[in-house]
Amino acid sequence: MAPLKATVCSGNPHKLEEVAALFPGWELDLLAGVEFPDEDGATYLDNARIKARYGRLVGSADRWMLADDSGIELAALDHGPGVLTARWAEGRHVDQALAAVDGADRRARYVCELVALSPDGREVRGTGTLEGAIALAPAGREGFGFDPVFVPHGETRTVAELGDAWKAEHSHRARAAQSLLLDLV
Repeated sequence: MAPLKATVCSGNPHKLEEVAALFPGWELDLLAGVEFPDEDGATYLDNARIKARYGRLVGSADRWMLADDSGIELAALDHGPGVLTARWAEGRHVDQALAAVDGADRRARYVCELVALSPDGREVRGTGTLEGAIALAPAGREGFGFDPVFVPHGETRTVAELGDAWKAEHSHRARAAQSLLLDLV
């Protein structure tokens, strides 16, 4: 299959770098300089669709629109904050996670939903999860968000310690990308 031309529906340059590692050979750009609509969906899929459909409206008509929504689900919070993760964390991801699981169930999982809309409107989606637990203290220098305190099942180190190369292959977003790519074939 020829490399696809896609626009990542985000204003975050770090997101573009991460997505580029998941879709090698794709020609990717960022839908920057626009004000995205509120992500007020009830599910990760709803929020990813909001961004992808907005990209379809304002972006280049000849490119795929690629959007994601992701979050963390903590057993101690009855699988919250989920789709409200960004608002709940308020930029203090590590502190919020450690406080939420203090003396409680430390099980956690990352969830990601990816949506790609073709130039003719066809939707392809992929879902990925990464099960794990919240560590007792932050460790590691790579990644972002909850990565310094998220220890995947089967590992003894946090995602931030395992590093960006590990994350590009095993993260919830990587698993969602693998799922999406299978549906494109």
